[in-house]
Amino acid sequence: MLPNDPFLLFSVINTKLRDYYKNLDELCYDLEIDKKDIINKISSIGYEYDEKINQFI
Repeated sequence: MLPNDPFLLFSVINTKLRDYYKNLDELCYDLEIDKKDIINKISSIGYEYDEKINQFI
């Protein structure tokens, strides 16, 4: 289960991307979560996904 708080979500997702997943699509598929929801929640606090480094920055 992922946190609802966007700041905590940002931290958890970036950690998972760094340690376990090649990209955001793979993470979303594996965890059965909606990619658009993740992007929207994290974008609401000013971060965008960078595919080249596989992190929200």
